[in-house]
Amino acid sequence: MTTRCCSTRRSSANTSTGSLAAANSSPPPAPARRIALRQQAPGDGILDALIPRRYETARPEDKRWEGWTDSQMRKAHQGLAAAERGDLPGPRTIGQVTIGCTLGYLDFRFPNDCWRQRHPKLAAWYLDVEQLPSTQASKPPAS
Repeated sequence: MTTRCCSTRRSSANTSTGSLAAANSSPPPAPARRIALRQQAPGDGILDALIPRRYETARPEDKRWEGWTDSQMRKAHQGLAAAERGDLPGPRTIGQVTIGCTLGYLDFRFPNDCWRQRHPKLAAWYLDVEQLPSTQASKPPAS
C-alpha cells in the first residue's frame, strides 16, 4: 500500500505560500546544500529503519522476529534524535521535506509510537509543518 505523506507533484509555488516544494529545482549553493543534505540524512535513515519494520508487521505473528523489529525502532529513534539536534527552522529545504514526510509516515504507520514525547523539539517543529497546505493536501485519509 502506498502512502502519500508529502505531495510528490512539482510545485511552482515559492516557500512563502506554505509549500514544502521549492520553486527552483536546481541545487542550492554549497553551504546551503550541505545544510539541506545534513537535514535529509536522518530522515532517509529513519525511513530505512521504519519501512522494513512495517513490512515485518504484515508477516504472520509466529514468523515475526521481535528482537529485529525492536532494533529497527531503536534505529528510527536514534535518527529522530539526530533530526531533533539538527537545525530545522529556516527556509524550506529538501531535508525539511524529508523529515516532514518521515514524521507523517511515522504517525500513519506507527500511531502508538509516542515519538512526540521522546522528541519534543522535533514535535514542536512538526506542528507547523502539519499545517502547511501541501502537507494537508497529501495526508492519507483517516481509517
